[in-house]
Amino acid sequence: MGKWLLLLTCTLLCCRTTRAEIFTSIGQMTDLLYTEKELVQSLREYIKAEESKLAAVKSWASRLDSLTRVSTSDPEGYLAHPVNAYKLMKRLNTEWSELETLVLQNPSDGFISNMTVHRQYFPDVEDQTGAAKALMRLQDTYQLDSEAFSKGMLPGVHSNAVLSVDDCFDMGKTAYNEADYYHAVLWFQQSLKQLDDGEDAVVSKADILDYLSYSVYQMGDLPRAIELTRRLVAIDAAHQRAGGNLRYFEHLLSKQLQEMDQDYQPASEEPIQLGTYSRPKDHLPERDIYEALCRGEGIKMTEARRSRLSCRYHDGGRNPRLLLRPIKQEDEWDSPRIVRYLDVLSHEEIEKIKELAKPRLARATVRDPKTGVLTTANYRVSKSAWLEEEDGPVIKTVNQRIEDITGLTVQTAELLQVANYGVGGQYEPHFDFSRRPFDSNLKKDEPDAFKRLGTGNRVATFLNYMTDVEAGGATVFPDFGAAIWPRKGTAVFWYNLFRSGEGDYRTRHAACPVLVGSKWVSNKWIHERGQEFRRPCGLTEVD
Repeated sequence: MGKWLLLLTCTLLCCRTTRAEIFTSIGQMTDLLYTEKELVQSLREYIKAEESKLAAVKSWASRLDSLTRVSTSDPEGYLAHPVNAYKLMKRLNTEWSELETLVLQNPSDGFISNMTVHRQYFPDVEDQTGAAKALMRLQDTYQLDSEAFSKGMLPGVHSNAVLSVDDCFDMGKTAYNEADYYHAVLWFQQSLKQLDDGEDAVVSKADILDYLSYSVYQMGDLPRAIELTRRLVAIDAAHQRAGGNLRYFEHLLSKQLQEMDQDYQPASEEPIQLGTYSRPKDHLPERDIYEALCRGEGIKMTEARRSRLSCRYHDGGRNPRLLLRPIKQEDEWDSPRIVRYLDVLSHEEIEKIKELAKPRLARATVRDPKTGVLTTANYRVSKSAWLEEEDGPVIKTVNQRIEDITGLTVQTAELLQVANYGVGGQYEPHFDFSRRPFDSNLKKDEPDAFKRLGTGNRVATFLNYMTDVEAGGATVFPDFGAAIWPRKGTAVFWYNLFRSGEGDYRTRHAACPVLVGSKWVSNKWIHERGQEFRRPCGLTEVD
């Protein structure tokens, strides 16, 4: 804007002097000297502003040049760290827009046109919010405090992926806007701590204290809310909410103390950390057991049970394709029986499957138990693709190998599903089989999800692990306390139904959130039809 104002002023000045009247009066000419001085001053201000913008843009370019060199040298490895994934969402959704606004003050056609082309692919507010909530999910599941995330100190990881004061504040704001005051407190507290330690930030201490004090109040801790609000008033006595909030909090506390006939106890001087407040209960009844298993705690692998497990070579019941090269088989659990097969997929096959799946990946869905309709859900965070044999010869090869190993036909099975879990990716405890309306274990009617397929229920699950995962990402069974860890190239197999066709409710399982790494799996859900002579019915309900 300043550039065009300057040009217009110079043009008007030239127009005035061409009338050949000003030179006739020294008095008028002296006025021009002052006008010129003013223009020079404006020009210097314009140059200074442009240099400041250019310096900011150069700083951006230099920082991001170094960053993109590292990130693109190993994209999956870089995004395996959840802090890097969150900051990418934030950078593209927020910070690049700020740079665009800065440059737009002095338009650069090349840059803006480039931004316009790429903007359609940028993450949006929902992506940034989702990544922030994923960090909080990891924080809860693996019992990590906010400082561990802010410094990038995750299990088995040595990284310089850090969260700034403003990053932590934005995390808190995300939780605050969702009325999740538990996590808001943790992240505002971390933001305040880093600011008090001398880190530079855009956000002010007053803003942090404003949000933190109200979040603490929402958690029911009035003494601490009062102490934080007093700190806010000391910094900014004219703050529009602080004085009113302080009087309100003090009135509430006084009323509470009178009702309970107690004396005032000053707020704890201990910092607000993980465990200071109780985490709110949610929809999942076995949340504590599930998350403990994800951390490797509470696994019920006793010595007696371990003694019943063994490993062997498996030839698929003398299947001709496995006679000369049998599959290595390991027992993971005895009852229900879960086995792991080794060297099921080669590195080349895995890469080919990933290559076929990547263009088709879409947000994974679940079947609504009330309507039977597929929909997205917060408890399943991943992307998936379905591959059929026409998509490439490797799919036919994998299908045949699954049939050879299990002895079950895959002619009535579902397509091969490939899934990739991103930052904090998970699938909370669920059943693979459809719980039928007449099932005695079912509290309410649920549509037969697979009726339209005409192939019966999901009798078994064959799950291929296509990557190792540095931390997290286990498959856990909360009902009997098992945890199975991903190992690239291996597969695990279990039956979802008894021989009678009744569902085995012990097989409720979950995919734990991926803490560090990129988890790729592919699975084959094998159905009942066609297995009549391969897995005959049993004589009792639990055969």
